[in-house]
Amino acid sequence: MRRFALFMLIGLAGAGPALAVQPDEILPDAALEQRARAISGGLRCLVCQNQSIDESDAPLARDLRILVRERLQTGDSDGAVRDFVVARYGEFVLLSPPLSWRTAALWSAPFLILMTSLAYIGRRSRRMAAPVSPTTPLSDDERLRIDRLMQD
Repeated sequence: MRRFALFMLIGLAGAGPALAVQPDEILPDAALEQRARAISGGLRCLVCQNQSIDESDAPLARDLRILVRERLQTGDSDGAVRDFVVARYGEFVLLSPPLSWRTAALWSAPFLILMTSLAYIGRRSRRMAAPVSPTTPLSDDERLRIDRLMQD
């Protein structure tokens, strides 16, 4: 049983990420293929939204992989290919978008919500911990009235 477990562990350790690139998509030029893989690894699959187009089996991801390779074969630089895809599909297609005012607002929103919540909780706890003003003792008329109410 231990040998089997060890064999499984070694097998899983050697398994790398599964890439969805089909053999018919691979470029004959190894340098261009390497560039295509680097670009594809940074582009989000618009169907899966949690994988790069290099890892996704979705038909749209395949189309994008082919588009990247076609643009590279025409002589575009890596940046030009990325810019072309972004112009066509928007910044959402980038797995790690560049820092801009929109992305800064997106990343800072959780911290702003947390700070606002902590400030609110702090104010509430200070308000609840504030000493209660001492009550004034009951007058004789008020005590008599309470006694009458209790007897009835």
